[in-house]
Amino acid sequence: MSFNPVFENAVVAKPLQGVWRSRGYGWIVRFEAAGPVLYHVAGEDCWRDPRSEADPDGVFKLWRQAGGGVVETAGDPDGTLYRFDRLKALPAACLANAPWTPQRTLSAVADTFAAYYPLSAERGLDWSVRRREAIAALGGSPTDADLWKALGVLLRGIDDAHVELDGVVDGQPRSRRFGEAKVLLQAQGRPGGEAAWGRVWRDDVLAAPFKARRVANGRIFWGREGEVGYLAVVTMGGFDAEAGDDDMVALDATLDEAMAAFADAKAVIVDVSNNRGGYDLVSRRIAGRFADARHVVGSKRPAGVMAVPQPLTIEPAPGPRYLGPVWLLTGPITVSAGETFVLMMRSLPNVRQVGTRTRGALSDQLPKPLPNGWAFALPAELYRDSSGAELEGRGLTPQMPLPVSASDAPGGGHAETLNRLLALIQGR
Repeated sequence: MSFNPVFENAVVAKPLQGVWRSRGYGWIVRFEAAGPVLYHVAGEDCWRDPRSEADPDGVFKLWRQAGGGVVETAGDPDGTLYRFDRLKALPAACLANAPWTPQRTLSAVADTFAAYYPLSAERGLDWSVRRREAIAALGGSPTDADLWKALGVLLRGIDDAHVELDGVVDGQPRSRRFGEAKVLLQAQGRPGGEAAWGRVWRDDVLAAPFKARRVANGRIFWGREGEVGYLAVVTMGGFDAEAGDDDMVALDATLDEAMAAFADAKAVIVDVSNNRGGYDLVSRRIAGRFADARHVVGSKRPAGVMAVPQPLTIEPAPGPRYLGPVWLLTGPITVSAGETFVLMMRSLPNVRQVGTRTRGALSDQLPKPLPNGWAFALPAELYRDSSGAELEGRGLTPQMPLPVSASDAPGGGHAETLNRLLALIQGR
């Protein structure tokens, strides 16, 4: 079923005008003629999104009827589908103007995680217990410093790359991220920190036998050693510094050149062991360069609600492709859209995943900004592979284990990893 643009002649499509509540994600949207107005729902609370953009997360560009008073929206025809049920009116809580006290902020965060955080029971996360302990830590007359401490109690022990917390304490901004690969945490404790680690990783790739070129705004490396090609992608986006998010032209030009160079290669290494994520649309676009046909690779659905899973597919790219043997190198840094790329690639008959297990954070990150200037974020989706296995919090395990990025080596010892894999492919 095809999509329609949300705006028709600069006005929101008439059938879409009104109030809608999402299935999952904690959104209510009021489509006025002039555009969408987004609200967030958590427990009994509701607040208007404070960001200046009408569609800050880019989910209200397209829409279509789904039957029975339900519509689906998307930011792209191949992107995530969001289902909404029509409401008669905006809930009264969304119109209230209660102050944003520390108690209200804590409740909003706790209620959102309790409703939408994926696989809480499986992860041993009892949000009712955590909420009580956080309230106790907050105290009776809390300051912002008390709130920051209480939120730390609520989210203690979580190891998730998509959980974030931002606040202001005593006039100073504070930020906390709740998940990072151990190899990067260790690098952060060394002289030069993670930036030094990244430079050594880059130098390792450039010094490897592939004679790799660093292109696409430094986000892609590719080269070839004899009959083996090499392609490393470090982010799923950012390939043109001047193009912003619309940098597919730079990506396609780079992939055209690399695929042409790989045309008669006996094998290609695709290295996403240092991929920090980005956009699933980019992951799908790159995976299409290795696809022989259309493949259903798995599914995704919003957490916390009963919802029909959305199939995840890849299609062969229209440009040059490589359909020979591919060795897909992954590691504990591989995260987010890097992991959806692995999910897509693993479905192809010519691809074998080698290395170590990925991070286990495939879900899109769900931002939740608050009117008081604080904000938090969490994952709110569940991904499954084509066999039905849950992947969130678990990651994707290689078919062939291979040590990657030894944590006690400068730069993670990536040159050694590449030489070991090249020898394996060449039968040495």
